[in-house]
Amino acid sequence: MTAPVTAATKLVMLKRRSEFLRIRNGLRWSTAAFVVETKARAGWTSPMPIDAGLARFGLTVTKQLGGAVDRNRIRRRLRAALQQIAAPHAKPGFDYVVIARAPAGTCDFDQLVADLVTAFERVHSRPAKPRQEKRATKSK
Repeated sequence: MTAPVTAATKLVMLKRRSEFLRIRNGLRWSTAAFVVETKARAGWTSPMPIDAGLARFGLTVTKQLGGAVDRNRIRRRLRAALQQIAAPHAKPGFDYVVIARAPAGTCDFDQLVADLVTAFERVHSRPAKPRQEKRATKSK
């Protein structure tokens, strides 16, 4: 049986496109069911007032994964899994984006939670290094 959602377990969600785009340059870890991207908020000013001590989360579920019913089901499953693991595994002052893949709607919920825990541990254990930009090839 799951605990009722209280203010302590309620997730703070990302709402603006600019917040999602800022995280694109951060650390990432992927599994079969989703990709987790994260970035610290230090030095970033938001147009909306935010509590610097909270972790914030964003969910991305594209139309390629099905109709509205399927996408909303995936979103609800990911949100429920995040509520279970956010307190012990999410670091304060970080923003996270979870990008769903097709297996997120059909895989076992316990496996989804375990994969999220692994992704959060891996993304915070790796040293931050900048992504390499793709080079344009020269044609001869």
